[in-house]
Amino acid sequence: MTFPDAGRAYPITLPDGSDHKGTVFLNRVINHPGWSVGDYSYASDFAPVADWASHLAPYLFGYGPEKLQIGRFCQIAHGVRFITSGANHAFDGVTTFPFPVFDPAQIGTYQPDTRDTVIGHDVWIGYGAIICPGARIGNGVIVGAGAVVRGNIPDYAIVAGNPAQVIKMRFCDSDIAMLNDLVWWHWPVDRIAAAVPALLANDIEALSKC
Repeated sequence: MTFPDAGRAYPITLPDGSDHKGTVFLNRVINHPGWSVGDYSYASDFAPVADWASHLAPYLFGYGPEKLQIGRFCQIAHGVRFITSGANHAFDGVTTFPFPVFDPAQIGTYQPDTRDTVIGHDVWIGYGAIICPGARIGNGVIVGAGAVVRGNIPDYAIVAGNPAQVIKMRFCDSDIAMLNDLVWWHWPVDRIAAAVPALLANDIEALSKC
C-alpha cells in the first residue's frame, strides 16, 4: 500500500495517473492567518475550488482575532462550512445591525465574538455539515451529514441532527483513554504506515503494540 504524501496538494492519483483535483490536503492549498491545519487533513468537493479558505470558512476574514484550528488526519466532505466567530453580530443592544462594519475606520475592530473553532485529530465531518462559531470537536469524532454542530463534542462521539446530539460513542471509556494516550496521529510516518492494518481493523490492542 502506498502511504499518502503529506507534501502533495492533490494526494489522490487516479488510475490513469492524473491527480484528482477535487480532494486536497488543506495545509498545501491554504495560506491564511486564521487557519491552522495539521498534515494529512483533507477536504473534498464536487466542483473545482479556487480558494479553499474562503470556500470552507467564508467568515474567517483574516483581520479578526479568531482562529480555525484543524488537527491531523481529518476528513471534510463536500458542502461542509465552518461558520466562524466573525459571522456573529452583537445582540446585547437594542439592534443587532452591525453599523461599524460599514465604517472603514471601525470594520477591523468590530467583532463581538472572538471564540476559536477547534477540530481535533482524525475527525470525519460529513456532507453538508455546519460547524458553528466556537465549536470544539474532540478527537475521532464522526459528524453526520447535515449536522449543525455547536459547543463541545467529546472524543470519539458520533453526532447528528440540528442541533447536533451525541448518537453514540464509538468506543468505551477505557478504549478512548487508550487511543488518546497513544496519539497515533503524531507518530512518525513509518510507524503510522506500519500500523495501518491495526487502524483499519479497529484493533486497539494491536495498535498499542505497533
